[in-house]
Order: sequence, then C-alpha cells, then structure tokens
Amino acid sequence: MRDDNNSLKKGLADGIPICLGYLAVSFAFGISASDAGLSVIEALLISMTNVTSAGQLAAVPIIVSSGSLAELALSQLVINLRYSLMSVSLSQKLGKSVRYADRFIISFVNTDEVFAVASAQRGTVGKKYLYGLILTPYLGWSIGTLIGAAAGNILPEMIVSALGIAIYGMFVAIVVPEAKKSRAVALCSLLSAALSCSFKYLPALSKLNIPQGFIIIICAVSASALFAALCPIKTENAKEETAE
Repeated sequence: MRDDNNSLKKGLADGIPICLGYLAVSFAFGISASDAGLSVIEALLISMTNVTSAGQLAAVPIIVSSGSLAELALSQLVINLRYSLMSVSLSQKLGKSVRYADRFIISFVNTDEVFAVASAQRGTVGKKYLYGLILTPYLGWSIGTLIGAAAGNILPEMIVSALGIAIYGMFVAIVVPEAKKSRAVALCSLLSAALSCSFKYLPALSKLNIPQGFIIIICAVSASALFAALCPIKTENAKEETAE
C-alpha cells in the first residue's frame, strides 16, 4: 500500500493552492518593494531568503532608511518568532524518513499555510511529501515577487502606488477574522495601532527619532504582553479542568 503521507506528488498537489495564494501576496510585496526604491534583484533576494510576508514588509523601510543590523534582526525576531513554535509543533508529526538536515530545509518554508496543511494530515508525514509541500509555495512566493517588482519598474507611478497598498489589505484580512472571534485580539490590535500612531503624531515621542524597526518592536511587544497578562488564552487542558 502506497504511503500518501510520503508522496512527492501529493505534496506538490497540496502545495499548489498555497502557491497560487502566495503569487498574489508576493506580487503586492514586489510592487511595494519597488515603490520603496529597491531593485528587482534586491526584492527577489529578500523573498528567496526570507519567505515571510510580515517580516519582509517590516524589513523594507529599515533597509531603505539604512537602519542598523541590530534593528533589522530584532524586528525579524519579534515578527517571526511564531515560526519557531510552529516548527516545534510540526516536529511531532515528522516520520522517520525526515533526517536532521531535512528539518532545517523544511523549517525554512514552514509558513502558516504549510504548517496548517502538514498538521492536518493523518498520522506522520514523510520527507518526500514535505519537500513537495514546500516547493510549490516557495516558487510561487519568489515568482510573484519577481513579477511584482518588475511590474513596479514598468507601470505608471500612480498604479504602482495603488497596488502597493494591496499587501496592507492582506494584513487586514488576517487580523479582522481573529478580531471578530476574540475581543482581546481586537483590543490588542487597536492598542498596537494607537501606540504606533502616537510615535508619529505625539510631539514628545516623535522628537525621539526612534527607528521604524524599533517602533514596530515596542508596539507589538507592549500590546501583546499587556493582553497576554490581562486576557490569557486558556489551553485545552485548562478548559477541561475549568469545566470539571
């Protein structure tokens, strides 16, 4: 009996929907990067070496403004920390065919969507399946960025500016559904946005000239820490104990 959870063909097939979604999002990133002044090659290299929409969007203004490496590293650590947690979780489903070196390669493209699809498989997942699952999304992310960045150099500036806001629409689409489910998430998002605006519009804070990357870190960590303390999310075990 063939093991579908270690089939390269099945992995590629399961990765195609993710690939198509990434084409649109990375196209928007490519447009945004081009609008910020990055070249096509620079935008493509960022996508090929990161594969993280939120992290890349935060990195572009830091790079363009010649921010420090420490600022860039810290912003990426805060924004992308969830990927390490997802990788730890996914490691519990890996089959024996997934060797130590394979784990590093697979974790590189262990995005939210890849994690969700892999975790949804019944039983363990093998090396061939996972390589197939990450290959198509990676190609979609890279190709979409390439097309978007190239289009940004060709299309009129007015159209480029309009398309550049598309990636912000993606974040709205991510936050709003979760905010509808949880009042704490909604308030946390609003607080983070309010803190970010205060650094721009309040004279006392704007005069500090804090780099953009550190503002992102301060707002995200402060809002998250406050609501983690005020409105902690109960685990399934905690819910069961409470019910009893």
